[in-house]
Amino acid sequence: MSDKTYLDLPLLDDSHRTLERDLDAWCAANLKVDHSDTDAACRALVRQLGQAGWLRYCVPAAHGGALPALDSRSLCLLRETLARHDGLADFAFAMQGLGSGAISLAGSDAIRERYLPRVARGEAIAAFALSEPDAGSDVAAMQCSAKLDADGTHYVIDGAKTWISNGGIADFYCVFVRTGEAPGARGISAFVVDANTPGLSIAERIDVMAPHPLATLRFENCRVPVGNRLGEAGQGFKVAMMTLDIFRASVAAAALGFGRAALDEALTRARARPMFGGVLADLQLTQAAIGDMATAIDAAALLTYRAAWLRDVKGVRTTREAAMAKMVATENAQQVIDRAVQMFGGLGVKVGTRVEGLYREIRSLRIYEGATEVQKLIIARETLAAQAV
Repeated sequence: MSDKTYLDLPLLDDSHRTLERDLDAWCAANLKVDHSDTDAACRALVRQLGQAGWLRYCVPAAHGGALPALDSRSLCLLRETLARHDGLADFAFAMQGLGSGAISLAGSDAIRERYLPRVARGEAIAAFALSEPDAGSDVAAMQCSAKLDADGTHYVIDGAKTWISNGGIADFYCVFVRTGEAPGARGISAFVVDANTPGLSIAERIDVMAPHPLATLRFENCRVPVGNRLGEAGQGFKVAMMTLDIFRASVAAAALGFGRAALDEALTRARARPMFGGVLADLQLTQAAIGDMATAIDAAALLTYRAAWLRDVKGVRTTREAAMAKMVATENAQQVIDRAVQMFGGLGVKVGTRVEGLYREIRSLRIYEGATEVQKLIIARETLAAQAV
């Protein structure tokens, strides 16, 4: 049984505690999806999460959601709980939120009504297409472009996007491209592009160490109606950052879920593994490791739910706080899982054991939605700006 004392923090309220309890019970009873075919597993998980009502937390109530607006604490609790039970279930949930978040924040009423109810029901799979071969951390360097056609009714997109989660299985993509209203980040716009749009193709499927659907997208003379633009022309970078500010804290929460699962596995192993006439847990070195692991998880939890609380309750911009949470939670979870693997010895690196799977799953969280090094720059920039006022 994972430590649940963090639920007593005043950063959460009773509705959040009920949400965690209900989802935890649901996961224990229902998350039995075969992972041998990753694409099929993700499709099945999206359907299952949608039918059970959990995806309703990814969209506002006006378009089929559970709450009037996106609630960061709910998203964090949902991701932490799902990740503790099943990493692919967390991925499926997270991408429904991230992939449609730009629509919730900046889409027209017509666009929201076209896509968000289907996302909430698990009937349409969403994706967020921002990164490019030469523009990952440096989003402003993107080259994929869109130009208005002669009659001004469509944008024509050309270029590539890569490392796109749900690439190859998504029903639509929120795509960020250069439209040239101004240099750098001020000349980027966002669009919804349906997967079956002529000119959009899957150039490559990408295999990674913790399998999930991932691909490179190719755009060649891909015509998208002007009405599919999200927000004003040239405001795409702002939309992307607003979306990431909401969901970056939830990445930290997913890392917490992985870390808690690893600590649970380590405690069970330490109490049961015979060692030198006692058990592994009797050794002071083991106890020191457990002390470090438990403290690392609690520190990350405080940063994560602080960031979520500030956004939900204070209504303030949480770029700095979300970056802190994401950095600390993912780095701490990596250390916790590594120590759990060490406690398992040779069994810890055997393919198919839980700690081996967690070791593979945590690694990408230190990179996606802004690598740790980028989070440090964000924190420093925001801190310097605040101190200058």
